[in-house]
This record gives sequence, C-alpha cells and structure tokens, in this order.
Amino acid sequence: MEETILTAKDLKFRYDPDSPVYALKGASMEVKRGEFVAVLGANGCGKSTLAKHFNAILLPEAGTVLVEGMDTADEDKLYDIRQTVGMVFQNPDNQIVATVVEEDVAFALENLGVPTDEMRRRVDDAMKMAGIYKYRERAPHKLSGGQKQRVAIAGVVAMRPDCLILDEATAMLDPRGREQVMQTIRHLNKTMGITVVSITHYMEEAAQADRVLVMSQGEVVMEGTPKEVFSQTEKVRSLHLDVPQAAELRDELVKAGVPLPEGIIDTGECAQALYELLK
Repeated sequence: MEETILTAKDLKFRYDPDSPVYALKGASMEVKRGEFVAVLGANGCGKSTLAKHFNAILLPEAGTVLVEGMDTADEDKLYDIRQTVGMVFQNPDNQIVATVVEEDVAFALENLGVPTDEMRRRVDDAMKMAGIYKYRERAPHKLSGGQKQRVAIAGVVAMRPDCLILDEATAMLDPRGREQVMQTIRHLNKTMGITVVSITHYMEEAAQADRVLVMSQGEVVMEGTPKEVFSQTEKVRSLHLDVPQAAELRDELVKAGVPLPEGIIDTGECAQALYELLK
C-alpha cells in the first residue's frame, strides 16, 4: 500500500476572520508518496491558499493538514514540516537572495548549519539536477526567467525535501523556460522520487501529471487521472478551464464526424489515432 505524504481534511480558511467569504470551504485531498499531482482551478478558487497550508505558511481555521503524519497546527513540528515540504513560488525574484547563483542555492543550508563539505556536495548536486551548474558563478539577476526559476528550485532541492510544491511556478516564464522547468520537475519526480504538487493553469502541464485535482470555490470538485478528468471536456469548461489542445481537437473532429476514441489528451495520441484511421 502506498504511503500518504500529504492530507488535507475538511479545510476551512478565511483571510479575514470577520468576512463571510471563505477561501477554502471544506477542501479535502490526499497525495501519495512519489506522486505527481496537478491542481487546477480558475483564479480565486483557493489553489494557492491550499498550497500554503501544506508548508504551514497558513494554518486552517477548521479541519486538519497532515504532512507525513505531522499536524501543521503543532508548533513543535514546524521545522520538520518545512524540511519535508519545499515551496517554489510564481516569481523567482522573490526567492533569490544572494548575488551569486551557488551562494543562493546554499543560503538555506547555511541557515540550517549544514557542515561545509556536506553543503558543497548538496549544492553541486542540486545545481546539476536543476540544469544550472554551468551558471553557478553568475549573478542570478543576469539569468533568464526560466534559469532563475531553476535556481529557486535548486535552492529548495538542496534542502532534500520529500515533497515539492510549485505554486504557479511556470506562470511568468516563456514557453521554452516553462518546458525547461517542467523537465527539471519531472526528473526530480521520476529519478529522485520527490513527490510533486504542481498548482498550474497550463493544461498541457497538468496532462503530464499522474493525477489531476480541480478546485472550484474553495473545494475539490473533480479528481482523477488526466485522461479521466480531461475527457470530461464539457464539465472542465463549465469550471472556466481550458482542456489540452489535443482533447479540444478530438472533440471538434468527432463533431465533424471523424470517429476518434475517448480520452485523447496529447498530440501524439491524437496523431496516432488519425493515422490508424487513414491506414
């Protein structure tokens, strides 16, 4: 049986305790160790609020958040929780603190008092994994957006978290930067076994996850494999979300009378299905 690493149960949260408006109203979800989960939802649905609960940046007004069985409301466990869950935010400039790339990656480890030899090894490993080792002596502000985001990821990875939470981490990047960051994330997930929760509004990114959760108005309203979720194109659209382009193309072709199978969500599958028809 797979072990659960993150659990949110009946989470309720308001940014203003006097307001009737809840950012989260009874949200529940689980993430298994080693999984790659994408969380989708229209703006203001509570995705980022949920993410910040897993690292105890925010604490629930009601409900429970467990990280490897530790309750985020337990102050004594705060250090361990933040060691377990690393967060990468939307804007890498907000996470970069040093004037040289390798010093930035080492920053958190220095604060934790990691011995020098161990720190050197971890920093080099993290920079190589994130594909920024060759920029290690550069100034971060001279790098592209995608490179900066990978510096931020390396800084989190150097702390050896079991779980990485990306809060719209590719939103400010161009398509090439986005692809580079996603390759890095997939490598960390598949090769290093790091659990990944990616909050994103890019459907093509979500299509590559093991599982997709869709949020609406502070609750999780859909859940399943990318195929299970995205093949319900009407429902996904009703939640003000796009579907992957291949799923959209498949729908249009079916409407036009082309008999294509259900559940096509990537371009390769779409091309293959069309090829089969033409044989």
